[in-house]
Amino acid sequence: MLASGLHYAAAWRGRTVVVKYGGSVLDAGDAGTVIEDLVLLKGAGVNPVLVHGGGPEITRMLDRLGKETLFVQGLRVTDAETMEIVEMVLAGRANKALVTMISMAGGSAVGLSGKDAGLLQASRLQAPEGLGFVGEVVGVRGAIIQTISDAGHIPVVASVGIGEGGESLNLNADHAAGALAAALGASKLVILTDVPGVMRTGPGEPEMLSTLSVGEVRQLMADGIVSRGMIPKVEACLNALAGGVPSAHIIGTSTPHALLIELFTEAGIGTMITTQAG
Repeated sequence: MLASGLHYAAAWRGRTVVVKYGGSVLDAGDAGTVIEDLVLLKGAGVNPVLVHGGGPEITRMLDRLGKETLFVQGLRVTDAETMEIVEMVLAGRANKALVTMISMAGGSAVGLSGKDAGLLQASRLQAPEGLGFVGEVVGVRGAIIQTISDAGHIPVVASVGIGEGGESLNLNADHAAGALAAALGASKLVILTDVPGVMRTGPGEPEMLSTLSVGEVRQLMADGIVSRGMIPKVEACLNALAGGVPSAHIIGTSTPHALLIELFTEAGIGTMITTQAG
Protein backbone atom coordinates (compact mmCIF):
# COMPACT_ATOMS: atom_id res chain seq x y z
CA MET A 1 0.00 0.00 0.00
CA LEU A 2 2.77 2.44 0.96
CA ALA A 3 4.83 1.59 -2.11
CA SER A 4 1.81 2.06 -4.34
CA GLY A 5 1.05 5.44 -2.76
CA LEU A 6 4.62 6.61 -3.21
CA HIS A 7 4.50 5.52 -6.84
CA TYR A 8 1.41 7.61 -7.50
CA ALA A 9 2.84 10.55 -5.56
CA ALA A 10 5.95 10.52 -7.77
CA ALA A 11 3.79 10.32 -10.90
CA TRP A 12 1.85 13.44 -9.88
CA ARG A 13 4.89 15.59 -9.09
CA GLY A 14 4.78 18.85 -11.03
CA ARG A 15 1.20 18.40 -12.21
CA THR A 16 -1.63 20.87 -11.63
CA VAL A 17 -4.87 19.85 -9.96
CA VAL A 18 -7.77 22.30 -9.74
CA VAL A 19 -9.96 21.70 -6.69
CA LYS A 20 -13.37 23.32 -6.25
CA TYR A 21 -14.51 23.69 -2.66
CA GLY A 22 -17.40 25.70 -1.33
CA GLY A 23 -21.10 26.16 -1.01
CA SER A 24 -22.63 23.60 1.33
CA VAL A 25 -19.22 22.12 2.15
CA LEU A 26 -17.83 25.43 3.38
CA ASP A 27 -21.09 26.16 5.16
CA ALA A 28 -20.63 23.12 7.39
CA GLY A 29 -17.88 25.02 9.22
CA ASP A 30 -15.61 21.98 9.28
CA ALA A 31 -13.04 21.58 6.52
CA GLY A 32 -12.35 18.00 7.57
CA THR A 33 -9.08 16.88 6.03
CA VAL A 34 -9.36 18.97 2.86
CA ILE A 35 -6.99 21.71 3.97
CA GLU A 36 -4.49 19.18 5.32
CA ASP A 37 -4.67 17.28 2.03
CA LEU A 38 -3.96 20.44 0.02
CA VAL A 39 -0.89 21.18 2.11
CA LEU A 40 0.34 17.59 1.81
CA LEU A 41 -0.18 17.66 -1.97
CA LYS A 42 1.87 20.84 -2.26
CA GLY A 43 4.58 19.27 -0.13
CA ALA A 44 4.60 16.23 -2.42
CA GLY A 45 5.32 18.41 -5.44
CA VAL A 46 1.76 18.60 -6.78
CA ASN A 47 0.39 22.06 -7.66
CA PRO A 48 -3.15 22.35 -6.24
CA VAL A 49 -5.29 25.37 -7.16
CA LEU A 50 -8.30 25.95 -4.93
CA VAL A 51 -11.44 27.60 -6.33
CA HIS A 52 -14.27 28.40 -3.93
CA GLY A 53 -17.77 29.76 -3.70
CA GLY A 54 -19.80 30.61 -0.62
CA GLY A 55 -23.50 30.79 -1.43
CA PRO A 56 -24.88 30.05 2.06
CA GLU A 57 -22.63 32.70 3.62
CA ILE A 58 -23.80 35.24 1.03
CA THR A 59 -27.42 34.44 1.84
CA ARG A 60 -26.79 34.86 5.58
CA MET A 61 -25.16 38.24 5.02
CA LEU A 62 -28.05 39.40 2.82
CA ASP A 63 -30.49 38.28 5.54
CA ARG A 64 -28.58 40.22 8.18
CA LEU A 65 -28.78 43.33 6.00
CA GLY A 66 -32.48 42.83 5.39
CA LYS A 67 -32.08 42.22 1.68
CA GLU A 68 -34.22 39.60 -0.03
CA THR A 69 -32.53 36.67 -1.76
CA LEU A 70 -34.00 35.81 -5.15
CA PHE A 71 -33.11 32.95 -7.50
CA VAL A 72 -34.07 32.37 -11.12
CA GLN A 73 -33.42 28.88 -12.49
CA GLY A 74 -30.99 28.29 -9.63
CA LEU A 75 -29.02 31.50 -10.27
CA ARG A 76 -28.87 34.28 -7.67
CA VAL A 77 -30.38 37.54 -8.89
CA THR A 78 -27.50 39.97 -8.34
CA ASP A 79 -28.25 43.69 -8.48
CA ALA A 80 -25.50 46.24 -7.82
CA GLU A 81 -25.97 46.20 -4.05
CA THR A 82 -26.04 42.40 -3.91
CA MET A 83 -22.89 42.24 -6.02
CA GLU A 84 -21.08 44.38 -3.45
CA ILE A 85 -22.07 41.90 -0.76
CA VAL A 86 -21.15 38.89 -2.93
CA GLU A 87 -17.69 40.30 -3.55
CA MET A 88 -17.24 41.24 0.10
CA VAL A 89 -18.08 37.70 1.23
CA LEU A 90 -16.29 35.72 -1.49
CA ALA A 91 -13.14 37.79 -2.02
CA GLY A 92 -13.04 38.85 1.62
CA ARG A 93 -14.31 36.67 4.43
CA ALA A 94 -14.49 33.27 2.70
CA ASN A 95 -11.26 33.68 0.75
CA LYS A 96 -9.21 34.84 3.71
CA ALA A 97 -10.68 32.15 5.96
CA LEU A 98 -9.37 29.48 3.58
CA VAL A 99 -6.00 31.21 3.27
CA THR A 100 -5.73 31.29 7.06
CA MET A 101 -6.69 27.61 7.41
CA ILE A 102 -3.98 26.62 4.93
CA SER A 103 -1.44 28.73 6.84
CA MET A 104 -2.46 27.18 10.17
CA ALA A 105 -2.03 23.71 8.61
CA GLY A 106 1.58 24.48 7.76
CA GLY A 107 1.14 25.58 4.16
CA SER A 108 1.29 28.91 2.37
CA ALA A 109 -1.57 30.33 0.32
CA VAL A 110 -2.26 33.47 -1.67
CA GLY A 111 -5.88 34.57 -1.94
CA LEU A 112 -7.22 36.33 -5.00
CA SER A 113 -10.41 36.76 -6.98
CA GLY A 114 -11.01 36.38 -10.67
CA LYS A 115 -10.53 40.14 -11.00
CA ASP A 116 -6.86 40.01 -9.98
CA ALA A 117 -4.58 40.24 -13.02
CA GLY A 118 -7.70 39.72 -15.15
CA LEU A 119 -7.70 36.06 -14.13
CA LEU A 120 -11.37 35.29 -14.91
CA GLN A 121 -12.73 37.48 -17.69
CA ALA A 122 -16.49 37.32 -17.88
CA SER A 123 -19.55 38.59 -19.65
CA ARG A 124 -23.06 39.01 -18.29
CA LEU A 125 -25.48 36.17 -18.75
CA GLN A 126 -28.28 37.31 -21.04
CA ALA A 127 -30.68 34.52 -20.17
CA PRO A 128 -32.69 34.10 -18.12
CA GLU A 129 -33.50 37.82 -18.01
CA GLY A 130 -33.15 39.98 -14.95
CA LEU A 131 -30.13 38.33 -13.35
CA GLY A 132 -28.13 41.55 -13.12
CA PHE A 133 -24.43 41.13 -12.38
CA VAL A 134 -24.26 37.38 -13.02
CA GLY A 135 -21.58 36.30 -15.45
CA GLU A 136 -20.00 33.45 -17.31
CA VAL A 137 -16.30 32.98 -17.94
CA VAL A 138 -15.24 33.94 -21.47
CA GLY A 139 -11.48 34.07 -20.97
CA VAL A 140 -8.78 33.06 -18.50
CA ARG A 141 -5.39 34.67 -17.94
CA GLY A 142 -3.68 32.02 -15.88
CA ALA A 143 -0.15 33.46 -15.70
CA ILE A 144 -0.71 34.77 -12.16
CA ILE A 145 -1.66 31.27 -11.00
CA GLN A 146 1.56 29.84 -12.42
CA THR A 147 3.59 32.58 -10.74
CA ILE A 148 2.00 31.92 -7.35
CA SER A 149 2.39 28.13 -7.67
CA ASP A 150 6.01 28.37 -8.79
CA ALA A 151 6.76 30.50 -5.72
CA GLY A 152 5.60 27.66 -3.48
CA HIS A 153 2.13 28.94 -2.59
CA ILE A 154 -1.35 27.49 -3.06
CA PRO A 155 -3.56 29.86 -5.08
CA VAL A 156 -7.02 30.32 -3.54
CA VAL A 157 -9.44 31.82 -6.07
CA ALA A 158 -12.79 33.43 -5.24
CA SER A 159 -15.42 33.04 -7.96
CA VAL A 160 -15.80 36.70 -8.87
CA GLY A 161 -15.08 37.66 -12.49
CA ILE A 162 -14.24 40.91 -14.22
CA GLY A 163 -16.52 42.23 -16.94
CA GLU A 164 -15.60 44.16 -20.07
CA GLY A 165 -16.10 47.47 -18.29
CA GLY A 166 -14.19 46.42 -15.17
CA GLU A 167 -17.35 45.56 -13.24
CA SER A 168 -17.48 42.65 -10.84
CA LEU A 169 -19.59 39.67 -11.92
CA ASN A 170 -20.94 36.84 -9.80
CA LEU A 171 -19.72 33.51 -11.23
CA ASN A 172 -20.83 29.96 -10.58
CA ALA A 173 -17.83 28.49 -8.76
CA ASP A 174 -18.15 25.07 -10.41
CA HIS A 175 -18.06 26.63 -13.88
CA ALA A 176 -15.18 28.90 -12.89
CA ALA A 177 -13.17 25.89 -11.70
CA GLY A 178 -13.83 24.00 -14.93
CA ALA A 179 -12.74 26.95 -17.06
CA LEU A 180 -9.62 27.47 -14.98
CA ALA A 181 -8.69 23.77 -15.13
CA ALA A 182 -8.90 23.82 -18.93
CA ALA A 183 -6.91 27.04 -19.26
CA LEU A 184 -4.15 25.86 -16.93
CA GLY A 185 -3.78 22.51 -18.68
CA ALA A 186 -4.59 20.79 -15.39
CA SER A 187 -4.19 17.04 -15.12
CA LYS A 188 -7.39 16.74 -13.11
CA LEU A 189 -10.42 18.72 -11.96
CA VAL A 190 -11.78 17.69 -8.57
CA ILE A 191 -15.10 19.05 -7.34
CA LEU A 192 -15.68 18.53 -3.63
CA THR A 193 -19.26 18.30 -2.45
CA ASP A 194 -21.43 17.02 0.39
CA VAL A 195 -22.49 13.81 -1.39
CA PRO A 196 -20.22 10.86 -2.28
CA GLY A 197 -20.49 11.46 -6.05
CA VAL A 198 -23.06 11.29 -8.83
CA MET A 199 -25.93 9.20 -7.49
CA ARG A 200 -28.59 7.14 -9.28
CA THR A 201 -31.77 7.01 -7.25
CA GLY A 202 -34.53 4.44 -7.56
CA PRO A 203 -35.98 1.49 -5.66
CA GLY A 204 -33.76 0.64 -2.73
CA GLU A 205 -30.60 2.42 -1.75
CA PRO A 206 -29.14 5.15 -4.02
CA GLU A 207 -26.28 3.91 -6.19
CA MET A 208 -23.10 5.90 -6.63
CA LEU A 209 -21.85 5.86 -10.22
CA SER A 210 -18.08 5.48 -9.98
CA THR A 211 -17.15 5.90 -13.67
CA LEU A 212 -18.99 7.79 -16.38
CA SER A 213 -18.28 8.82 -19.95
CA VAL A 214 -19.32 12.17 -21.40
CA GLY A 215 -22.15 10.47 -23.30
CA GLU A 216 -23.39 8.71 -20.18
CA VAL A 217 -23.41 11.97 -18.25
CA ARG A 218 -25.42 13.71 -20.95
CA GLN A 219 -27.94 10.87 -20.89
CA LEU A 220 -28.27 11.07 -17.11
CA MET A 221 -28.94 14.79 -17.44
CA ALA A 222 -31.55 14.19 -20.15
CA ASP A 223 -33.23 11.56 -17.97
CA GLY A 224 -33.36 13.91 -14.99
CA ILE A 225 -31.14 11.67 -12.84
CA VAL A 226 -28.55 14.43 -12.67
CA SER A 227 -30.53 17.45 -11.48
CA ARG A 228 -30.55 20.56 -9.32
CA GLY A 229 -27.20 21.36 -7.67
CA MET A 230 -25.41 18.50 -9.41
CA ILE A 231 -26.03 20.03 -12.86
CA PRO A 232 -23.40 22.81 -12.66
CA LYS A 233 -20.91 20.33 -11.24
CA VAL A 234 -21.20 17.89 -14.13
CA GLU A 235 -21.32 20.81 -16.59
CA ALA A 236 -18.02 22.04 -15.17
CA CYS A 237 -16.56 18.55 -15.59
CA LEU A 238 -17.75 18.34 -19.19
CA ASN A 239 -16.33 21.77 -20.00
CA ALA A 240 -12.98 20.86 -18.45
CA LEU A 241 -12.83 17.62 -20.45
CA ALA A 242 -13.72 19.52 -23.64
CA GLY A 243 -10.82 21.85 -22.83
CA GLY A 244 -8.32 19.00 -22.66
CA VAL A 245 -8.33 18.02 -18.98
CA PRO A 246 -7.88 14.21 -18.95
CA SER A 247 -10.37 13.47 -16.18
CA ALA A 248 -12.76 15.20 -13.83
CA HIS A 249 -14.00 13.93 -10.47
CA ILE A 250 -16.89 14.67 -8.14
CA ILE A 251 -16.11 13.43 -4.65
CA GLY A 252 -17.53 13.77 -1.15
CA THR A 253 -15.65 15.29 1.75
CA SER A 254 -17.08 12.93 4.37
CA THR A 255 -14.33 10.39 3.65
CA PRO A 256 -11.12 11.40 5.42
CA HIS A 257 -8.31 12.36 3.04
CA ALA A 258 -10.58 12.02 0.02
CA LEU A 259 -8.24 14.14 -2.11
CA LEU A 260 -5.23 11.98 -1.33
CA ILE A 261 -7.20 8.80 -1.98
CA GLU A 262 -8.31 10.17 -5.34
CA LEU A 263 -4.82 11.06 -6.51
CA PHE A 264 -2.64 8.46 -4.85
CA THR A 265 -4.62 5.22 -5.14
CA GLU A 266 -5.62 3.18 -8.17
CA ALA A 267 -9.27 2.81 -7.16
CA GLY A 268 -9.79 6.46 -6.29
CA ILE A 269 -13.05 7.67 -4.82
CA GLY A 270 -16.33 9.25 -5.89
CA THR A 271 -17.33 9.64 -9.54
CA MET A 272 -14.77 9.91 -12.34
CA ILE A 273 -15.88 11.40 -15.66
CA THR A 274 -13.76 10.87 -18.76
CA THR A 275 -14.14 11.12 -22.51
CA GLN A 276 -13.94 7.34 -22.76
CA ALA A 277 -16.81 4.94 -22.19
CA GLY A 278 -16.83 3.35 -18.76
